[in-house]
Amino acid sequence: MGQNINMLKRYVLYGLIGWIIEVIWTGLGSLLEGRWTLDSQTYLWMFFIYGFAIFLEPIHDLIRQYNWFFRGLIYMSVIFLIEYTTGYILDLAIGACPWEYAGKIYAVNGYIRLDYGPAWFGAGLLFEHIHDKSGKLIAII
Repeated sequence: MGQNINMLKRYVLYGLIGWIIEVIWTGLGSLLEGRWTLDSQTYLWMFFIYGFAIFLEPIHDLIRQYNWFFRGLIYMSVIFLIEYTTGYILDLAIGACPWEYAGKIYAVNGYIRLDYGPAWFGAGLLFEHIHDKSGKLIAII
């Protein structure tokens, strides 16, 4: 049972960190668009989706011996898969994908943007550090 509680805490940790990063990302995006208000946005759905980073843990354990560039490519690919799949499922379930990318350059069916690849690459490598420190981090949750 303790292992399930720790897994749930790590899920919550990844969800919260994802939310925070998204708020910062969209706030910086508004700055780049000339809005000094730094307005940000996210969706409640995103907490649960960012929590899926827990499924990167076994992948990290399998590939940690490889070089950082290869690992980043793996994470980027898995994150794209998760983003596409959850966007598609939400579109079917509620009639919309909250992060609708239709009409954006490099968008794939409105569910992912290939130009976000470098961000997901970096997020995956950041995840490794969070995963390695998760024992200490979940102690505060």
